[in-house]
Amino acid sequence: MELKLFYRTQRDLAVDLNKIIDSYWREEIKENELIDGIKNLYENNREKLIKDNQFTKVVQQQCGKRRLAVVGKVLDIK
Repeated sequence: MELKLFYRTQRDLAVDLNKIIDSYWREEIKENELIDGIKNLYENNREKLIKDNQFTKVVQQQCGKRRLAVVGKVLDIK
């Protein structure tokens, strides 16, 4: 699965987060690919994903609780 390194907007980032998590749930990618993908997205787009130790509002609205629970566990965010 191809993911960009840098995203222009929070919405673009959220769309690709959804794609990678949904691919994992459909068993199209392995667990280590999911973890690596989420970590790469976070490392390169930290300010678009998290603000004040919480997921940004746009990301929360676009991704939903179940997907963000997965992201939080991978990144070890409470």
